[in-house]
Amino acid sequence: MYKIPGHHHISMITKNAKMNNLFYQKVLGLRLVKKTVNQDDPSMYHLFYGDLTGSAGTELTFFEMPIVGRTVRGTNAITQIGLLVPSFESLEYWKKRFELLDVKHGEITKYAGRDALHFEDTEGLRMILLNNNGEETPEYWTAWEDSNVEQKHRILGMGTVEITVRYLERTAKTLTDMLGYVEVTRSENEAIFQSIAGQAFGEIVLKQQVGPSEKPGRGSIHHLAIRVKNMDELRYWEEQVKDRGFHSSGVVDRYYFQSLYFRDSNGILFELATDGPGFTADSTVEALGKKLDLPPFLEGKRAEIEANLKPLD
Repeated sequence: MYKIPGHHHISMITKNAKMNNLFYQKVLGLRLVKKTVNQDDPSMYHLFYGDLTGSAGTELTFFEMPIVGRTVRGTNAITQIGLLVPSFESLEYWKKRFELLDVKHGEITKYAGRDALHFEDTEGLRMILLNNNGEETPEYWTAWEDSNVEQKHRILGMGTVEITVRYLERTAKTLTDMLGYVEVTRSENEAIFQSIAGQAFGEIVLKQQVGPSEKPGRGSIHHLAIRVKNMDELRYWEEQVKDRGFHSSGVVDRYYFQSLYFRDSNGILFELATDGPGFTADSTVEALGKKLDLPPFLEGKRAEIEANLKPLD
């Protein structure tokens, strides 16, 4: 059986791509590594932020939907995103930075056993900075040296992701029985799962909450993508999804990676995504994020697509 090596990316909804770009580059210090469009609806931006090359496990991605309403929070949703920072000192640095830049945030506390600082972006997306405390991160994660954040405090990549569901055991079984995650802690209404023992870059906190399902809007999380190394592994997982009885999208060619989508029995949307070929498939490392990149099947519609998009700068 193949092993899930961690998170790949996580995708959210924004109402305003220009404001979103400003926050994630200028406030969080991430690199805009790919400026492209939603391949299923090319009228909207799809923005990817991450490390130097947008390595798997560092990517925060956003679909721009200008007419979207507000999020009505509830259950059966992906509800918080953890981002790893190097140290406790980094959390103190970020708290001061958030105060200076008027970013909504809390006090330094604990979350999933780690020192943590909760904050929100300009649209209410809930995130948590987590102290990685010098622990291992994937060796290919590569810092973007042009970040405006001090080098020793920069965001490393994705950490613990929180999912809130009405029926905890259903999603727990999807994670353990099908995807091979290991349950490491359990309380009455919460459990923690890891794809790699002891590592936050493949960790999921599952919380049980009764009540109505979340109504998605600006600042809501659309799906969590988890890593698979290549097409052979993706085909294996495709069979596991089918055998479990979940409806699958089948393998979808996203040009920058290959994907498979399915919803579990709580309605949580998961994506399985390959590591490659990556965002340098149509760009040099130096040019990443500087122009609108389109997969080959959309290139013939470039003029029409660009005419419908507002400039980010």
